[in-house]
Amino acid sequence: MARRSLRHLGRRSTLRGLTSKQPKVVALGGGMGLSASLTALRRITGDLTAVVTVADDGGSSGRLRDELGVLPPGDLRKALAALCGDDEWGRTWAQVIQHRFESRGELHEHAVGNLLIVALWEQLGDHVQALDLVGKLLGAHGRVLPMSAVPLELRASVRGHDPARPDELSTVRGQATVALTRGEVQEVHLVPNDPPAVPEAVRAVLDADWVVLGPGSWFSSVIPHLLVPQLLEALIETKARKVLSLNLAPQPGETDGFSPQRHLEVLARHAPKLTFDVVLADQDAVPDQDSLSEAADQLGGKVELAPVAAAGGTSREESGEGVARHDPELLAAAYDRIFRMHGRIGPWR
Repeated sequence: MARRSLRHLGRRSTLRGLTSKQPKVVALGGGMGLSASLTALRRITGDLTAVVTVADDGGSSGRLRDELGVLPPGDLRKALAALCGDDEWGRTWAQVIQHRFESRGELHEHAVGNLLIVALWEQLGDHVQALDLVGKLLGAHGRVLPMSAVPLELRASVRGHDPARPDELSTVRGQATVALTRGEVQEVHLVPNDPPAVPEAVRAVLDADWVVLGPGSWFSSVIPHLLVPQLLEALIETKARKVLSLNLAPQPGETDGFSPQRHLEVLARHAPKLTFDVVLADQDAVPDQDSLSEAADQLGGKVELAPVAAAGGTSREESGEGVARHDPELLAAAYDRIFRMHGRIGPWR
């Protein structure tokens, strides 16, 4: 009964200020990196779609995934929160869905938004329709889609995971573990290794004017999109222009010691046919511009350097680790300039 009573509600959230002159932008990633990109992009376009990884197995998401067999909702929740507006309605709902319970019982550390998303999945039986409904409730400035409709496990081949055997290759399982792994990640793959893409995500990529990949945890949030065959095919075939947005600093554990150009090299190894038009990097995070330009050229693109880091530097993620933080206004300005300089169509505003 409840399922039938909710199905009449609309599939798409209302995008405020949407005009035909605005670029259609698809942003891919997960976690805080994707949130940073979405917070910036919603400032410059009303036609915005987030495509989000679904391999998280830690925290509240991991518990819900294990107990109910659902997609991990955490990264989807973060993306929805990032798309909330800066008005009172948006700020209030962003805080509500990000709120975590504190208790001595089973609700401890569960996020309100995770429970809301999972409840709607059970009521509607449709991942996309439920996320659209949450977006409508929040007044989200865009749409959020999972990259696949099945929960995925991330596995990594890591050299030196055991410090006593620095040259030995080990298999590390689970996104939460890969993100903090010791040793050097060589490559990652998904289980199942041929997961189906969400059709709406594929269509969004094919219909986009611009696709933005990154920033974010390189092996656990960025590269996984390239391991979904239908999504990778869409990224290769789309007529959209593509931006690869680099992190402000290497991530301890996962990409510790990586140079900016090394990030490009490992991405190309996972998807050798994929090209990019622009590689965006913070101007203070690139010690060797020539090497980065050479790596970008191998991907078919050029480097754009811009000040995109927040003053003061870091914020704390849910893991408690201090991480470099993007400034949403500076990142928005960088994206806007790239879209105008490299776009095929005229002004959007």
